[in-house]
Amino acid sequence: MNALPAMPPAEDETLSQAEAAYRQLRDKLIMLDIRPGDPINDGQLAAELGFGRTPVREAIKRLEVDHLVVSYPRRGTFATTVDFTELADVSEIRELLEPLAARRAAKRANAAMREELLDVAKAISELAPTPAQSRELMRYDLTVHRLIYRAAANPHLEDTLIRYDNLATRIWCLVLDKVPSVSGHIGEHVDLLKAVAEGDADKAGELALHHVTSFEETIRKVL
Repeated sequence: MNALPAMPPAEDETLSQAEAAYRQLRDKLIMLDIRPGDPINDGQLAAELGFGRTPVREAIKRLEVDHLVVSYPRRGTFATTVDFTELADVSEIRELLEPLAARRAAKRANAAMREELLDVAKAISELAPTPAQSRELMRYDLTVHRLIYRAAANPHLEDTLIRYDNLATRIWCLVLDKVPSVSGHIGEHVDLLKAVAEGDADKAGELALHHVTSFEETIRKVL
């Protein structure tokens, strides 16, 4: 099986060790490389990721705020369980903020960002994934959303949406084997990216809202 082509990074690459550790651990938790309920051992993770224990511990503290890990006195730290009852709450917030981010991005993205959005749209449109590559496809989903959030040029909005998109992606990854077409979900991004890149704020907002609502509908059908 051929690996899917890598997406361009959706976040800046010049990072402190603590920030790099945080982002790597965050994405391992989101993509379920660290499963819900798994223990979080800072020493083991430091060795695995190639960081010192201090930046890893700092990362774990931030991940608690993100509701991706939880610590218990005298028991230790664990990856949080995925609570499907939170789907409606997460979706309610995303239905309000995702269209806002898409509209802002359509209005405010600079020329370089618009070119990058079109490049990503082209890469996704040319994908021919197999069902076995569903988990890899979800990395495209993360990349697209983070690019749009960054293009929206509001760091507070970006931070908030990343947090809720992370929680939504975790739910999606847990039911991947039951979802009939992950590639269809990813393919929806093509028109959204083009609308943002072309500065069509109204269309971008509409497509962003549809993407979030169809995500929730798909999850509910397989629960």
